[in-house]
Amino acid sequence: MTAKEPAPHGVPGPDHFDSTAQLMSRITAQLSSQLSRVALRSAARRPPVLVAVAHGSRDPEALRTAHALLDLIGDLRPGLSVRLGHIELNEPLLDDTLAALRGDAVLVPLMLTRGYHVKQDIPRALARAPHLRARIAAPLGPHPLLAEALHARLAEAGWRAGSPRVARGSGIVLAAAGSRDPQSARDTEATAALLRARLGGGVPVVPAYASGGPDVAEAVRRLAARGRHRVAVASCFAAPGRFAAATAAAAPWVAAAPLGAHPAMAALVLERYDRAWAAAPASGAATELATA
Repeated sequence: MTAKEPAPHGVPGPDHFDSTAQLMSRITAQLSSQLSRVALRSAARRPPVLVAVAHGSRDPEALRTAHALLDLIGDLRPGLSVRLGHIELNEPLLDDTLAALRGDAVLVPLMLTRGYHVKQDIPRALARAPHLRARIAAPLGPHPLLAEALHARLAEAGWRAGSPRVARGSGIVLAAAGSRDPQSARDTEATAALLRARLGGGVPVVPAYASGGPDVAEAVRRLAARGRHRVAVASCFAAPGRFAAATAAAAPWVAAAPLGAHPAMAALVLERYDRAWAAAPASGAATELATA
């Protein structure tokens, strides 16, 4: 798709892509009507705990990043109770976090696509906590705020499109973890389309995967075959870790840092939380395992 071609269905064109502040304001306005429907319920009992569900990593920087993201969330929503739980490798584990809670909770996966952890691991952990009234929010991607954070990390790494001539020789590899679940790949492709729109529409964004799909080297070759030799890697990872490091090492030019504790990511976690809570049934008598 050239810069003059229409954007894919559901993807904003470059003239309509909002800044982070505009996105946060627009999302807040959209959610206000939904949240008003649960105002009486919220008054009757405290807002649910936000449980941020991270994957976990042996990289100690991943845990520090998760805590920094939770600090940003707390700054945006003072008074909201926020907890952290990990699928594996780090404490607190999700099972332990859920065991210590009572009442209402919304679990927000700090994952960027639908896949095994979102569809299997998190619902199973929640099923082992029948004492909670809880919902699982949608994963963080695809979403314009995710594209905003990706764009910011690329800019921090030194990526600039420059003149139209330079842009015509540039390309972006969107490096993601990968999954055997076909929905995960579709989510990554949708995020690539959103990032391309955020970049102005003239620079191709090609997905690559640490496992289960074409890797960064293959994506670079595909871009080179199209005359794109100035290639940067956008890190579509929530936190540092083995996969993020491996894909960055394969970058032929600049490689962006993982998304981590970026304000757009904190706003996105709250958007997922608010939307899931607004959709929760009024009775709240049974554990809900839906994504919204």
